[in-house]
Amino acid sequence: MNRLARRLAPRTLRGRLSLVALTTAALLMTVLTVVFNTAMDRHLQHQADDELRNRAAAVATTVDTSGPRVRVLETVNDSLLDANVWIYTGTRLLEKPPSAAADSALTQAADRLAARARQVCTTVQTGTPRFVRLCSQPLSGPRSTATVVTAVDLAPYRNSAGTLLSGSLILDAVMLACTYALTRLAVGRALHPVRTMTDQATQWSAVGSDQRFGAEDQPAELARLGTSLDALLDRIRTVLRHEQQLTGELSHELRTPLTRIVAELDWWRARPRSADETAATHEVIAEAAQSMRTICDTLLNDAREGAQNTTTTIGATAVAPVLRRLVEDLDTRKQLKTALDVPDQQFEAGVTSALLERIVSPLLANAARYAGSTVTVSARQVPGGGVRIDVTDDGPGVPEEFLDDLFQPGRRADLGDGHDGAGLGLPLARRLARAVGGEVSHDPEHTPGARFLVDLPAG
Repeated sequence: MNRLARRLAPRTLRGRLSLVALTTAALLMTVLTVVFNTAMDRHLQHQADDELRNRAAAVATTVDTSGPRVRVLETVNDSLLDANVWIYTGTRLLEKPPSAAADSALTQAADRLAARARQVCTTVQTGTPRFVRLCSQPLSGPRSTATVVTAVDLAPYRNSAGTLLSGSLILDAVMLACTYALTRLAVGRALHPVRTMTDQATQWSAVGSDQRFGAEDQPAELARLGTSLDALLDRIRTVLRHEQQLTGELSHELRTPLTRIVAELDWWRARPRSADETAATHEVIAEAAQSMRTICDTLLNDAREGAQNTTTTIGATAVAPVLRRLVEDLDTRKQLKTALDVPDQQFEAGVTSALLERIVSPLLANAARYAGSTVTVSARQVPGGGVRIDVTDDGPGVPEEFLDDLFQPGRRADLGDGHDGAGLGLPLARRLARAVGGEVSHDPEHTPGARFLVDLPAG
């Protein structure tokens, strides 16, 4: 039964609200119809009683109770007065309607009313007419008493009541149909702004638009809906931005190991190679593939943890070995003079080894891209327990007008400088460093060339 009700229930909010309004109106009209027709029945019954009393008063003028015996006087309208009229002296019947038999249901009901000797009315069901209303009217004289009982057929009154009931039901049906139609129309017009807002939200979320609904000049309900949709659009835009950022960072970071793999394969295929040379090529390709895997794991883990609003996993990594490996790898790919300046004592940074590589690698790649001949990497502990890594090059440096956009994703100082950078390395390094409580910054006072500072918590 419940399943059938759920299937028959309207699926749209407009239909459900219209059904609720229709049900409410039907209940209200049913109550009003019952009350109205009950009141009309009583009113018609009171009219019938008034008519009977008036007729009894007219008949009373023909009854003489001044003597020791009750007498019924003859009048010109005697035939009219005799219709449905019974006259009693005590309980003895003096006169009855010519059409009423002495043992008929009406005569017996009149006898009972006369025996009660007071003004009272009752309704009797007979074969024809079906319902008859009778009222008794006692008459008191100086020496005798009489009772007049009058009767009236209730068929005209009941026909009027039936006509009123039929009219009420027809009017109720018309009103319900109009209520349903007007409710659907009103609800549809009321929900039109909601439908429009939903369509706009869908379109805006698909294109990542900056447009928002706002809460101004809106009804309270729509203002709350607009605020909720704006928050939803902001979250969707943030997710899209994070996805685009992750895609760009993966593309940027994977470009270097892919370039190494392609270069090694091109070199190996240029002419026949010895077994040792082939093994060396395989080793380089394996290292590049492992580097790609590390890059993917690091960036995906960072993105996943960022989506869960947690901080990047804190570790402890010896700084010198990681920097030495990065510098050696840079030397094999670039014809540059690379200097590494780290103290003899071992010290650790409070990040994992893979994350430290992902923070420093973009800075080294950027320095190698723009350096004239020398790249210098230094590391040291700073007061307070932190670690600072400096990456310096002797290139042209960062243009002053570009300093504000230096760490903005996708921004480059000179798109036509012949370098293949995408403008994502520095923003990625800063984002990863900040995720563990560190920072990546540029030293604008350093000349010539550029100097980038990496500050990380100590391990």
